[in-house]
Amino acid sequence: MAQFINPFSDWGFKHIFGREISKDLLICFLNDLFAGEFVIKSLAFGNKEQIGLSKDSREVIFDIYCTTDEGKEIIVEMQNRGQEHFIDRALYYTSRVIVNQGIKGEWDYDIRPVYTICFMNFVDPLLPLGKLRTDMILADKDNGKMVSDKIRMVYLMLPFFEKTETECENDFERWIFVLKNMNTFERMPFLAKNAVFKKLAEISDLRTLSKKDMDKYEDSIRIMRDAYATYKYAIKTGLEDGRKQGLEEGMAQGMAQGMAQGMEKGMEKGKAEAERQKNIEFAKLMLSDGDSTEKIQRYTGLTAEEINEIAQSLH
Repeated sequence: MAQFINPFSDWGFKHIFGREISKDLLICFLNDLFAGEFVIKSLAFGNKEQIGLSKDSREVIFDIYCTTDEGKEIIVEMQNRGQEHFIDRALYYTSRVIVNQGIKGEWDYDIRPVYTICFMNFVDPLLPLGKLRTDMILADKDNGKMVSDKIRMVYLMLPFFEKTETECENDFERWIFVLKNMNTFERMPFLAKNAVFKKLAEISDLRTLSKKDMDKYEDSIRIMRDAYATYKYAIKTGLEDGRKQGLEEGMAQGMAQGMAQGMEKGMEKGKAEAERQKNIEFAKLMLSDGDSTEKIQRYTGLTAEEINEIAQSLH
């Protein structure tokens, strides 16, 4: 039976990397990620709510946001499913942190580096297929030489990491192996290789969680599973609707064209419904945490009436 938390639940990810008590785990992971480039000795967690450029702008929420002892600002996020504009989304969030460094009055544009690290439990077709890690930097197109170190995005596509425990050659690979498989472990590997994995085992041991934390963890797992099930069902029904509509339209427009159009419409409908169900589940969790209707609206896009109906259904 699995003994450790699932790091790809929202609560589990923040429990491992986003708390003061476990801050040394994040430092070790980042140092292994950027091994040979720089060493982080300490870091401070920052306010994850980056206020927009105007009063009407929505807040941008990161999973983890911190600043290193050298002044580098680092965003670490985890995504379980793909989005249509995921690469652009990461660029947008990173740019917002840079823009927020601006100072009113006289200023020489001396900005601090901002790095975004994305754990991806899916494959994005815009990134190199078969490659675990993709680093995006500002560089000269012809010679590849870095022009500025002020912006950098690191994408980690976990489906492409297929090494076994014995095949891992360094601590970075050991981190990836552990995070990808931790919710299946009965024992934590690599305890003799690095003391950080002993600390990770202690932090993530399900048996050490308080009842309050276990309830939060189980809620996070439920939301993750429900969202996945809803997504799969929406895709399935979308395809079925697409086939049916395609057949009907194909009678009049030609089978090939009708099938293509019908499937496209069905997919769009299915994805929209999956996203809506995910927001509803997220709203339920926020309501249970006592968050305001206004805050839930900002994070889910649901209307006040919809949130009120959800709240009533929980009683």
